[in-house]
Amino acid sequence: MPQYFDKEPDTASERRYVDYRINGMNFRFVTDTSVFSRTSVDKGTDLLLNAVIDDIKERGARRDERLLDLGCGWGVVGIVMKSVFTLFDVTCVDINSRAVALASENAKLNLRAPDKIVQSDVLEAIGEDELFDTVITNPPVRAGKQTVFAFYEQAYSHLKENGAIYVVLQRKQGADSTKKKLTELYGNCETIAIKGGYHVMKSVKKV
Repeated sequence: MPQYFDKEPDTASERRYVDYRINGMNFRFVTDTSVFSRTSVDKGTDLLLNAVIDDIKERGARRDERLLDLGCGWGVVGIVMKSVFTLFDVTCVDINSRAVALASENAKLNLRAPDKIVQSDVLEAIGEDELFDTVITNPPVRAGKQTVFAFYEQAYSHLKENGAIYVVLQRKQGADSTKKKLTELYGNCETIAIKGGYHVMKSVKKV
């Protein structure tokens, strides 16, 4: 059965529109079959976005910060973050070619394009010297723990010193094991939001 983390999905196309409002801004996205949460912005991503936006506003956004939307799906996180923080340099990556094409289309539809949208197996297609201030991810739990943990490990290698990773997961999907893994990698993990069983976790890279 095709999954949203397949590299080249071949299911028949059934495009639809999804409307979304956050931070006082309205968005419209195109979705399709074989992508994550094709009928709506899922509750976890909504909580993640609200928590990250609040956290960045609280600490103060800096000009030309580099932000990575890891596992971008049809582009909601990268496009929203670029719309809220217009001076950020935003990169979106996903393994799914259909998702990447939709993210590019949605960037044009919302008139706020991330700076780069790339098809990549985790961060394989991102240069070793490309470093980010912030990584945001709603990891693909159905792909298995090994893939989810690879997200955290490769994000660590691409974070600047004092850069932060934000992760959302439901407790039943493995939030506790993620918190343990992030603590092992980064030496810290803080839960910054909880709602409806979803936990938004933040770890900062200290060198």
